[in-house]
Amino acid sequence: MAAPSSQPEAGARLIVAGLNHGFETDDGVQTALFSSLNFSVGASEIVSIVGRSGAGKSTLFNLISGLLTAQAGRIEVGARPDGSKGRIAYMLQKDLLMPWRSVLQNALLGIELYRKVTPADTARARDMLARYGLGPVLDAYPQALSGGMRQRVALTRTLLVDPTLVLLDEPFSALDYETRLALEDDVMSLRQSTGTSVVLVTHDIEEAIAMSDRVILLGGRPARIEDSVDVRLSTQGPRTAVSAREAPEFRTLHKRIWGGLRSNTIHHAGASI
Repeated sequence: MAAPSSQPEAGARLIVAGLNHGFETDDGVQTALFSSLNFSVGASEIVSIVGRSGAGKSTLFNLISGLLTAQAGRIEVGARPDGSKGRIAYMLQKDLLMPWRSVLQNALLGIELYRKVTPADTARARDMLARYGLGPVLDAYPQALSGGMRQRVALTRTLLVDPTLVLLDEPFSALDYETRLALEDDVMSLRQSTGTSVVLVTHDIEEAIAMSDRVILLGGRPARIEDSVDVRLSTQGPRTAVSAREAPEFRTLHKRIWGGLRSNTIHHAGASI
């Protein structure tokens, strides 16, 4: 049975309440993507959103980030613990590194869009890049880097702006499996080191379960929350991308989410006939 949409919570890093949004097709037909969509993301929580293609996942991110304006409803980014304004950082599947800028210069680009870069910013960027194994290539240009290295630069650029909420739109889908696991670990370490909340859009159910505290299944048209799955895994030692996949609960969670996706796809196809 599908779970109801979760209600916004006090102190959440992200609140989506009563969201309504749609578009007009070329032949003038109004199509609703979202109708009264409600969910929230807590502090230091990692939430994955999965759903069939066309369910509106990327549009939802564009609405949350402000690239699109919602037709109705409320999207609110929660404040920091000290009461100051929260900030969103958005990381896409493509790293979007500037080919004429070095690794260090690309990492600092996000800060430049907000304010003037300080020597302290540069020192912090150097330290973060070094932690990701990029210390020896600070002065290299993107064309000299592997795909995984480029995504680590992009992740560094995202985190250097001190976001309270990070939106990840299929950021690792083009990478080899080993690199994906390493970057999943990088993202999971965020909550421990910075308390950052993360919302991940992915088609990879394994990735969603391994990384997340909760997986939201988005389906229907207009889109609704078909299921909200709390992810509790019994891992050997610290939870990592590998140990999560080896947890005894992993296959059961995978079956539940896959079954929900399959059911929604069949129902949607039947409704279109």
